[in-house]
Amino acid sequence: MDPSVTRILALDLGKFKAVLCAMDVATREHRFESLVTTPATIEDLLTRHRTSDPTHTLVVIETCDVAGWVHDLCVAAGVKIQIANPRSDAWRWSKVKRKTDKDDALKLARLTLLDQLPTVHLPAPGERQKRRLILHRRSVVQMRTRCRNQIRSIFSQQGLLLARGGKQWTIAGIKQLRDEARPIDQCEVLDLWRGRLHAELELLASIGAQLKVIEARLDHLADDRVKLLQSVKGVGPRLAEAVVLHLDDPHRFKREEEVASYAGLVPRQIESGEMKRSGRITRHGPTLLRSLLVESAWTVWRCNAWARVFVEKLCRGSRSRRKVAIIALARKLLIMLWAMLRKNEPYRPELFESVALPA
Repeated sequence: MDPSVTRILALDLGKFKAVLCAMDVATREHRFESLVTTPATIEDLLTRHRTSDPTHTLVVIETCDVAGWVHDLCVAAGVKIQIANPRSDAWRWSKVKRKTDKDDALKLARLTLLDQLPTVHLPAPGERQKRRLILHRRSVVQMRTRCRNQIRSIFSQQGLLLARGGKQWTIAGIKQLRDEARPIDQCEVLDLWRGRLHAELELLASIGAQLKVIEARLDHLADDRVKLLQSVKGVGPRLAEAVVLHLDDPHRFKREEEVASYAGLVPRQIESGEMKRSGRITRHGPTLLRSLLVESAWTVWRCNAWARVFVEKLCRGSRSRRKVAIIALARKLLIMLWAMLRKNEPYRPELFESVALPA
């Protein structure tokens, strides 16, 4: 913690209500206050509780939906702010008999005093909006997948088969489905499945139209960094923009291990006495970034000779290790993309193929 801080304002933020723990650093005295979670009340709180020199006040909050605008209010007021990572081991609540909002706020303040509270990086407001847009795109894609699965279920219930994979969702495949569909108000009792099919096809068309609009906007917002990362064969615009927006400033990572750990692509370390082994990946950090990296790693593996050599080396002749090797390739791919952003150079095999992996 910054030694110049004399007052800690620990906020346990909820969707409708927040609890403040105001602690004096010198005396450790603290008091609680409940308030409504609105910009006006937070701004009033900062005015009443900050020190005469705002830089001597530290606001501590958890990552949540409202953390962005609370952060912006603190910056505008000249107050220091830290955003805690609630998934860290220091924040775990286990085997406790009581857990309240006051307990949460007090624990935030105490861990800050001990300098044991892991914090997260918060990008600028514009970058946060772009990141939310790519998250929204993923939710729209999931809605499309649910519609497709529902259509397959409708046909399966009637004992009818559809083409496997993506063949069914081509122009010809959609036409075949529409030939079977009927508006539900025109269906007899035994043909109600055709009405359900018609409803799902209408939803699917609407979702597809919205997805095109979102992707067109993302393509318009893409900057030179996104285009730079696409110089790697198999890296598309969606992965490139996710890497750029999540890493934000690539220079905030000092080592390769930090980048891989940020995405949750490093193995868990388990040690006890003389026993020492590595477990599954931690899966900490942005889920969207990690999933896109793993998905793209399969494409990179097919498009690049060096990636095939890398995967085959880790497989050691066993197909059962293929998925493990692909996750390792996703980690290597992220480190390569980070190096390209840091150096602002396009992909060149002689520079990036030998990037070392975390131990």
